[in-house]
Amino acid sequence: MRKIAKLLSICSILLTNSLFAQNINRTGFIKDSIDAYVNRALTNWRIPGAAVCIVKDGKVILMKGYGVKELGLNNKVDERTLFMIGSNTKAFTATALAMLQAGHKLSLDDKVTKYIPSFKLDNKLAGDDARLRDLLCHRLGFGTFQGDFTYWTSDLSREQIVEKMGHVKAQYAFRSKWGYTNAAFLTAGQIITSVTQRSWESYIKDNIFAPLGMGSTLALTKDFNMQLNKAAAHTLYDGRLITIPFAQLDNLAPAGAICSSVNDMSKWVMALLDNGKVGPRQVIPAEAIAATRQPQDIVGDVHHLSGITNVEMYGLGFFLQDYASHRIVMHDGGVNGYVTSVTLVPDQRLGIIILTNTDQNDLYDALRWEVLDAYFKMPYRNYSDASLAKYKNQANIDQAADRKLRDSVALNLRPPISLSAYTGRYFNDLYGNMTIDQGGENNDLQVHFEHHPKMFAHLQSIGNNRFYATFSDPEFGKAVFPFTIQNGQVTSVRVKVSDFIEYTPYDFKKVQ
Repeated sequence: MRKIAKLLSICSILLTNSLFAQNINRTGFIKDSIDAYVNRALTNWRIPGAAVCIVKDGKVILMKGYGVKELGLNNKVDERTLFMIGSNTKAFTATALAMLQAGHKLSLDDKVTKYIPSFKLDNKLAGDDARLRDLLCHRLGFGTFQGDFTYWTSDLSREQIVEKMGHVKAQYAFRSKWGYTNAAFLTAGQIITSVTQRSWESYIKDNIFAPLGMGSTLALTKDFNMQLNKAAAHTLYDGRLITIPFAQLDNLAPAGAICSSVNDMSKWVMALLDNGKVGPRQVIPAEAIAATRQPQDIVGDVHHLSGITNVEMYGLGFFLQDYASHRIVMHDGGVNGYVTSVTLVPDQRLGIIILTNTDQNDLYDALRWEVLDAYFKMPYRNYSDASLAKYKNQANIDQAADRKLRDSVALNLRPPISLSAYTGRYFNDLYGNMTIDQGGENNDLQVHFEHHPKMFAHLQSIGNNRFYATFSDPEFGKAVFPFTIQNGQVTSVRVKVSDFIEYTPYDFKKVQ
């Protein structure tokens, strides 16, 4: 009887999926179909919970929680549930600096060294000439995420991160190419401190959160764990959905530490759509909002599933696109266990906020375009399913590659020299020190990182001086670490973390 019931259930799901696109009410998507769309997507993407808000013409059209805060628990998400919003923090930092410019406390064209005299880049001329504006639009010459392995969830202070930026070997010439740089926004936050003699978090709370009525929003991740109504962080690891610890990102706070709810974020979005006003009060100067929306740099071409191709620009803390004859102002945020999106269509006074509590889904992006297409009266395309098909294909490729590596481990291919020869201290000019010793399973190698004292990597030989590395923190992923051997001696190793953290590999020299 249970088997028959299960078969009937599967048939019902398949029938629902096949008819879903046909039955979508395009003209009434927000009113009649969005709940079914989101709930179906939560199941298909394996997302425990989400929160969605749509505002239009100064009114809340939809504000709702979906699913649960934590896998396996019946604690439903509501409109006041807190999520980490990640890089949607950047718009707050950029707006704060633009507010200080509007108040004649600084100019976005001032040199960074005016406020942080010790600021340096590897390219001395670039460091000497870098302006506040350069920090806020990702044009220092760094590659996207370059340096983040060193900073992300590390024990480095904000001051130490600013100093370490001077050790990054920029991939491109200064101002020649866009490259997403979290540490640049941290540096911008430090300039707020220099100008106001207050911490970034204190200034943001008093000048943005409080006047907008964002009473539940947190500026720092250290305060998140103490909250009662919060969404847990989740990721997919070896095909399993798991909860993970909350990321501690306060050393990069101006780039990605804010935690908020759709209820509070609606107040931020409505103020931005009303040129900084809350009722009759001008909370954010209109010129500050305008400054953040001026294109500063070209990100690249964007090819939409709708068939539209356009050029994406970056303002100050916001991506900018023209889509279906409308200017779109938006940003995404991804930190350990969460991905989120905030979208503004100023000429329509339309705002969309999507918060999710896994870091491996595209619903936060797909739903944005679904809502925009509905308002722009464009055809329904089911972006979520299209993105999911691509995601599953890539996941299958990645899993197959990982299985091959684990099969190599199972062959017990011993390295050409003794394991003890790989042990010792290694140094990278940007990161600092790491040590390798023997221990753990089968007396394999373990890597310990100076600035990530709670994390290690387990190394297993796969032959030819190559080791399969598994990080204890699943966010840092799995990789192959190749060692360089000269005259029978280990001289260096190349370390790679997951692309979610950083694309660039690190070469560590053996020094002891």
